[in-house]
Amino acid sequence: MFDVGDKAVYPAHGVGEITAIETRDIMGRDMEVYVMRILDRDMTIIVPVTKCGDVGLRRVICDDEVDRVFEVLKQRKRVSDSQTWNRRFREYSEKIRTGSAVEIAKVLRDLYLLRTGKNLSYGEKRMLNTAMELLSQEIAVARGQQASQAEAQILSAFQDVSASEG
Repeated sequence: MFDVGDKAVYPAHGVGEITAIETRDIMGRDMEVYVMRILDRDMTIIVPVTKCGDVGLRRVICDDEVDRVFEVLKQRKRVSDSQTWNRRFREYSEKIRTGSAVEIAKVLRDLYLLRTGKNLSYGEKRMLNTAMELLSQEIAVARGQQASQAEAQILSAFQDVSASEG
């Protein structure tokens, strides 16, 4: 599925590069594994090749999917703040754990919009930052740019709509 040098997304950790494909002894069995270095973090992950689907390891999104992410970011649905913050936090955590760029975009959009009307809890602020990091990193890799450029594009998606609503 992946070759050395390929970029891949590991859910909740972000984009990494496959640095090696090795055979390792895991619980007494030789298993082929991907050795993956997570970009922008001092982290290496070992993923058994046969478990890629189970853990959600996937390719970086393509241009069409980047466009879909920006469509989601520009949507303005009313975020219900009648839910308790911890219920919202659990729901958003599940979406981030899927590793889906579209689901992460929904979390980012909802928390970004929610914070304009009320203060976010500490956990929600951290989740907003996590969603921004994961999404900007993947968009940057998909488009061959810096994460800071992708983050600026994400923020402008929110500003474009706020300006047109104002």
